[in-house]
Amino acid sequence: MFEGYEELNAQDVERMQEVIRTLLSQTFLPERKYDKKYGRMMPDRMYDFCDRHLEFLTEYFAVAGIKLCQDTELGIIYLEGADGIGEKLPKLATIYLLLLKLIYDEKMAAVSSSVNVITTFGELNGKAGEFRLIKGPSSMTEIKRAFAILKKYQMVEFLDVFDEQLENTRIMIYPCINLVLMREDVNGLLGSFSDEVKDNEVDGQENLEWSSEETLSENDMTDEESDLEPEEMNVDEEGETEDGTDESGI
Repeated sequence: MFEGYEELNAQDVERMQEVIRTLLSQTFLPERKYDKKYGRMMPDRMYDFCDRHLEFLTEYFAVAGIKLCQDTELGIIYLEGADGIGEKLPKLATIYLLLLKLIYDEKMAAVSSSVNVITTFGELNGKAGEFRLIKGPSSMTEIKRAFAILKKYQMVEFLDVFDEQLENTRIMIYPCINLVLMREDVNGLLGSFSDEVKDNEVDGQENLEWSSEETLSENDMTDEESDLEPEEMNVDEEGETEDGTDESGI
């Protein structure tokens, strides 16, 4: 038994189990998340609990060969596992991830006062057109599935209702995206995707074949793409309340 575990009360034991399951499922725990109930950024209760029991959790995951890390500047606690173990992203999710990282870096370079960045689906599509990454419109099912995966891993959060009127839909980009991709990686991958689209256009191919897939976590994908309709609320980066519970869902 790990030192200190037996001293936890029943409620803390349940919270510890919840934190462990959550980290194994989504890899990242941001310190603050957008809460749809209050319409603003709120402290995340699981991050706070994990921070208070970081030593115990570090030892726990180490037994399985998994490293528990904390980036205090970005406000993220996350797992690093063995190489080659992880979930493979669909092509569209990977393209969105690359473009969101590009947008994140551009907005942060404009002297942002927050580690979180807000963009729109229209801006995201504009970037896709700029780099000629997507040939033809994607189905709503493909789009929802792509964003469900990115939301699962705490890359994004929708601030508006997600429906077919997508252009003005606001998307918050969490700083977790910095721990997945470096700027140099983004530029190289965007170039390879652009070249692939050009080659397919020359060859007259109707469908893109894609074999390079990104890895994010150790666990199989869960079905989170069915509910992408958060309440529409305004964003207040500075607001906090005593209850840091994250009540968000896709």
